[in-house]
Amino acid sequence: MSIKIAIVYHSGYGHTAVVAQHVAKGAGEVQGVEAALYKAEDLASPDKGPWDQLAAADAIVFGAPTYMGSASAPFKQFADASSKVWFGQGWKDKLAAGFTNSGSWSGDKLNTLMQFAILAAQHGMNWVNLGLMPGFNKKGSTPEDLNRVGSYLGLMTQANIDEGPETAPISSDRKTAELFGRRVAEAAVRWTKGK
Repeated sequence: MSIKIAIVYHSGYGHTAVVAQHVAKGAGEVQGVEAALYKAEDLASPDKGPWDQLAAADAIVFGAPTYMGSASAPFKQFADASSKVWFGQGWKDKLAAGFTNSGSWSGDKLNTLMQFAILAAQHGMNWVNLGLMPGFNKKGSTPEDLNRVGSYLGLMTQANIDEGPETAPISSDRKTAELFGRRVAEAAVRWTKGK
């Protein structure tokens, strides 16, 4: 039996989709783990979309760009639609994690991760943080350091607004996303073995 990681994300310009793909890649490199991507806009209604796939997942990773200081509207629509699952506590005791991207270094991304963590808490889920020390914060460090944005609660990436998803976010953010996906997958392996 494989462990299933569902990555639910919205991407307005393609940058967050790239991050989601790298999270899935990292998760899928863990033996016995399958990672699948789901677009938040396909889950905008509680009665339409692959909700059964989320019900079968051992962990759900939330992802969205940070727009105007919070998660994008299509992701919020998915979050609101999940209230039907919340009512029956359908995701209780699953693992949860989150990632966000913005054009600015800060961009108030922490607020988006906090939205994800609160959503997970309301569902009775258990949060998995990034688990990496911050990079690019001392003399001699470079933008190629892992966790260059310096997040703890979840994964934060940054993409210049004048660059497309073929180049942004940069390679260090993509590698950090893969390590984050691996961390969630390894946590799910440990979590399911303990059931």
